[in-house]
Amino acid sequence: MAHGFRDSVAPRHPPDGNATGCDVSQNSSSASAPQPRSAAGSAGRLIRKTAVDLVVDALRDRILSGAIPPGSALRQELLAEELGVSRLPVREAIRQLSAEGLVDMIAHRGAYVSMLSRAEVQEFFDIRLRLEPWLLRLAVSQHAPEDLDEAARIVALMDSAEPQQWGRLNWQLHELLYRAAQRPAALAMVRALHEKSERYFRFQIVNAPIRQQAHDEHSALIAFCRQGRAGEAEAALERHIAEAAEQILAIVDHLLDTTAASA
Repeated sequence: MAHGFRDSVAPRHPPDGNATGCDVSQNSSSASAPQPRSAAGSAGRLIRKTAVDLVVDALRDRILSGAIPPGSALRQELLAEELGVSRLPVREAIRQLSAEGLVDMIAHRGAYVSMLSRAEVQEFFDIRLRLEPWLLRLAVSQHAPEDLDEAARIVALMDSAEPQQWGRLNWQLHELLYRAAQRPAALAMVRALHEKSERYFRFQIVNAPIRQQAHDEHSALIAFCRQGRAGEAEAALERHIAEAAEQILAIVDHLLDTTAASA
């Protein structure tokens, strides 16, 4: 993959309604690119990556690292030239990134890197701090041992998970810890918050060295649950959520400051 994506990213949201962004009306997952890499499958087999996979990986990495700032227009033809692929895999890659919440598709204007909102992050975590520790305290005395065993297995998976898998695994873990509380309405609210926060979790895992911290904190929560120590589990979860909020807010502030400086 070639570098220098900043040259292929247009200024943020043009003021007029001209179709200056990417044309994403077509779809292709079979286009080829020069020298595609291979990845190891779950059984150790090598899985050959398509041109679409490679473009998705490259664009996702640059969006999450801030190399392509929030609000930037993605120019399909320039990206295709920069990457040495046809326009078809770029179109499909942008479509996939839109489904992941990293790219916004705007009618008659094109594709733009999704904007970040500090206020949104703060609100999500404020609500989580009020709901999740309460759910965990209720659940501690009701946990089945097999649920906590599964939670420990997920913690191990998170140690090496790709950024795009992190949010899904994180929710699976937290759901296992909360669902024994038997508060389905509250659990549905928390699920929605995690889904809305997933893209921010990706920025966190890419921009902060949190894997060991997350492993230790999640493992401590599971240990408190196994021991029936509801108060300590509740307090540990409050710290866990508050520290995650602080990290993500710092990352969002940095990315927004960088975007403003380059405007």
